[in-house]
Amino acid sequence: MKEDYYKTLGVSKSASSGEIKKAYRKMAIKYHPDKNPNDKAAEDKFKQAAEAYEVLSNPDKKAKYDQFGHQAFQNGGAGFSGGMNMEDIFSQFGDIFGSAFGGGFGGFGGQRQRVIRGSNLRVRVNLTLEEISKGVDKKIKVKRRVKAPGSTFKTCATCNGNGQVTRVTSTILGRMQTSSTCESCGGAGQTLDNRPKGADSHGLMIKEETVNIPIPAGVVDEMQLKVSGKGNEAPGNGISGDLLVVINEIPHEKLQREGDNLHYELYVSMPDAILGTAKEINTVTGKVRIKIDPGMQSGKILRLRGKGIPNINGYATGDLLVHVNVWTPKTLNKKQKQFFESMKDDEHFDPKPERSDKSFFDRVKDMFA
Repeated sequence: MKEDYYKTLGVSKSASSGEIKKAYRKMAIKYHPDKNPNDKAAEDKFKQAAEAYEVLSNPDKKAKYDQFGHQAFQNGGAGFSGGMNMEDIFSQFGDIFGSAFGGGFGGFGGQRQRVIRGSNLRVRVNLTLEEISKGVDKKIKVKRRVKAPGSTFKTCATCNGNGQVTRVTSTILGRMQTSSTCESCGGAGQTLDNRPKGADSHGLMIKEETVNIPIPAGVVDEMQLKVSGKGNEAPGNGISGDLLVVINEIPHEKLQREGDNLHYELYVSMPDAILGTAKEINTVTGKVRIKIDPGMQSGKILRLRGKGIPNINGYATGDLLVHVNVWTPKTLNKKQKQFFESMKDDEHFDPKPERSDKSFFDRVKDMFA
């Protein structure tokens, strides 16, 4: 089971952004590959710290993590998991190491070749409540840029494959060295050597692929998942971007979702409410039959435990709250009208609320208890 990100960095949930950054820098320096050559355990710690920092340093991702835990970033949604490599870490967080290590991007001693990442793609996936309650695999067609067959690349002559150009200039303060992205290769360290027919200037072409997206149970509307490496490819030795999957929850015809709980409005006739009956209703897991006791009052809430939506963190499953509404007919025939006229003075029809017949406000409180 994946360790809690706060525990990984050794900070509390109330830690400030500065404290989180400081804790990450301390761990990153401790487990840096330069200090721990050929140490797989240290490398894993180094990557885990980077993954935790990537989430907790981002206010939006941190808020999602605090609410949903690791499930908020299923399929690699944390940015690195599922496809983490050192290039990701050094390209995004190299400045955090400062002068602790020599060389560009804060890693591996000398100047390192920059690795280009392809752009991300974003798609929306429509899900029914039934699919959300069980989890589902969705297969969707995606048009992405991939290396065209026959595309070959060569080392960039301008930067010698480093992806950066270093310039030394003389100033009044002395000689100063600056580095910038190579304009010839765009930082990839390679340029296109052979461009096959149908390829663009980067040796890429558009290809339609079918991608399988595993969606866990309990996702919520607008939640974003990530399928690592299924975005656009990059030229040369670059790495692929990611496919970002945004959840779109389709409104249900009968059920209304509130967090992990579901609500169902059940209308019963006056005879059924007075005499009692049984009703069959649809849930996300199939049909269930519920009992309406004789004398059921309008506004009564029946709680069917475990018939709601599974919590995305796996803690529990929500409930189905059935709201009973006694339907009052708007028109009556002569015989029906005469009957109810005769019942006006009958004590059985006089309202006699008991302590167990809770008020509207009490029922609302119970719903959120």
